[in-house]
Amino acid sequence: MTVAIRFADGLASLRHLPVHDTLLVTMLRIILPAIFAALVLCAQTPSAPPPSTIDSPQVHVLLATEQPHRRGQMHEHPMNRVQIYLDSGITTLTRPNGKVDRIEYKARDVRWSPAGGLHISENITDKPVRIVEIELKNKPQSRKMSDLDPNKVDPKHYKLEFENEQVRVTRVRYGPKEKGPLHEHTTDRVVVYLTDQPSGKAGQFRLSGPAKHTEENTLDKAVERIAVDLK
Repeated sequence: MTVAIRFADGLASLRHLPVHDTLLVTMLRIILPAIFAALVLCAQTPSAPPPSTIDSPQVHVLLATEQPHRRGQMHEHPMNRVQIYLDSGITTLTRPNGKVDRIEYKARDVRWSPAGGLHISENITDKPVRIVEIELKNKPQSRKMSDLDPNKVDPKHYKLEFENEQVRVTRVRYGPKEKGPLHEHTTDRVVVYLTDQPSGKAGQFRLSGPAKHTEENTLDKAVERIAVDLK
């Protein structure tokens, strides 16, 4: 509103310019409204929303929501996956031969799920369950970790969940107002936020590249996320 008032006042002041500046006035009256409209549009345009999926040469990431007591179609997963559970629940996997596997999990759990055969999945709890699924396309490469690897220089905040030839999965947790030392990430990684924090809301995820930095939790509450390093 303040911008609009000041702009209107500026246009009004053009009427008081000398007559020999008529050409200038005409040009300004044509150009300035266009500039003002662009500024208003920029001010009203919201920032880009976080991605609902990520598809890169290394990974495919999506947020799956399993509705309660709704059996899915028979399907299979041809790629290994990392699954990060945003809600507690129980899922059954029914194989074509009738065998049933039961998987129980808590909110914020992380699980390695190898590529598998045909099955039907069902959330047998009474509430929807959200799962961040990270499908791995990458073939293992020989990568040297930095001497500033966060799992080495900052074990207080970086706790290894598991590691194999495709990924290293780390739980990152900072207490209120805590700051960590300088560290370096040498691989691409998928970051999944388990709590609200300045860099993302709970349930959001992003793909990050190599970086060297320090981190600080500026909030008055603890923050937590999962980092999946892609080898």
